[in-house]
Amino acid sequence: MEVTESKVEGLSREFKVAIPAADVEEKIVDRLKKLAQSARIPGFRPGKVPVQLLRQRYGDAVKGEVLEEAVKESSSSLVSERGLRPIGEPKIELDSFEDGGSLEYTIAVDLFPEFDLPDFSKIELERQVAEADEEEVNKTLERLADANKSSAPLKDARPAANGDTVVIDFVGSVDGENFDGGAAEGFQLELGSGRFIPGFEEQLVGASTGDERSIVVTFPEAYGEASLAGKEATFEVKVNEVQETVAAPIDDDLAKRFGMDSLDALKQQIRDSHAEEFKKLSRMKVKRVLLDKLAEMHDFELPPGIVEREFQGIVQQFKAEKQESDHDHDHDHDHDHEAQDGADADLTEEQRTEYQEIAERRVRLGVLLAEIGRVNNLRVTDDELTRAMYAEAQRFPGQEQMVFEYFTKEPKAKEALAAPVLEDKVVDFILEMAAVTDRTVSAKELIDDGEEAEDKAD
Repeated sequence: MEVTESKVEGLSREFKVAIPAADVEEKIVDRLKKLAQSARIPGFRPGKVPVQLLRQRYGDAVKGEVLEEAVKESSSSLVSERGLRPIGEPKIELDSFEDGGSLEYTIAVDLFPEFDLPDFSKIELERQVAEADEEEVNKTLERLADANKSSAPLKDARPAANGDTVVIDFVGSVDGENFDGGAAEGFQLELGSGRFIPGFEEQLVGASTGDERSIVVTFPEAYGEASLAGKEATFEVKVNEVQETVAAPIDDDLAKRFGMDSLDALKQQIRDSHAEEFKKLSRMKVKRVLLDKLAEMHDFELPPGIVEREFQGIVQQFKAEKQESDHDHDHDHDHDHEAQDGADADLTEEQRTEYQEIAERRVRLGVLLAEIGRVNNLRVTDDELTRAMYAEAQRFPGQEQMVFEYFTKEPKAKEALAAPVLEDKVVDFILEMAAVTDRTVSAKELIDDGEEAEDKAD
């Protein structure tokens, strides 16, 4: 194998590799001989098929296998012999590979930057912590009670207001003709719930028991029943009763609706749930501060190719989000958006600078955390990866088995899933040695600051 270094530029290296024709031919013959041991061709006994005949029949396939194997072995040998530490997969381009000729290719490698790891014990961090207070527990109980609300007859007669439930009979018609599904008796409708056609509920606000009203509304253009879409309809409505909506009593019966034996047990479950939520928020915030500090402490050179790939990924995400936003914003102007997507998706200089900085930060932190993990022998175990695969599969109800099998069969997908697991292990490793001071804050401050930190997350 002949190797010529053709580029030395910062952390980028490029090599021209040539494998002599004789070596290529030897590999092809060896592969054909192995094939001859099992090949079955009419007129020849197993193991007695002439190599030349096999070359005629399977030559192209064998050459392809030899090419892949030779490139893999030689590139791996090159990296090892020269003591290179590639970051990411090397880029390989085939230059020439013809019958009877040598195999020549170019390999481009981005090298892992060299830098000193910090003394983690000197990193000072403040971690916000909060405990669930009774006010937050009571608010949660009130939300649960409201979610299980019911209606009851008014104690004192009055006109219906938003939030009340009216018991009504109604018949709907379009152009004087009643339509299927447009009539009901004793129907309970909560005003302000948005269950009916826009404008229907609003016209019943102020109605009293015994009132009869003619309600005119227009079906939405996107209504599910095509024959009614966009048409004006009239509903003759009789109000049989006005009821007030009341939240469920906060008692043991409410707790039993949620599988708890008592109200005290439900309260404790809420406290435990809040504590777990606060723990996650606290960790998220201190992790964010830690990553900020690590980024500020290091300014080593970065491989431009890796940064550019990260930058392009951010740009593609930006374009996808913009197109989705445009689509949701106005369905009536799809054609206009299609014409403008190309221009609107172009980045401003401010955006380009911002995304470039985000890309550099992500790559720098990724390199730094990877090195910390390598030096300290931190790895994702099979059990941890399996748990991560199951957790990801749970995000797709009904497709869990298919998603899990996807990860077991796709190494790159599995690697992508392992990356955040390893990142969290490295972060926990650093936090154990760093000087972390806890500061107690209110639940509101922790939640509000946590949401702000999440919004700012890259």
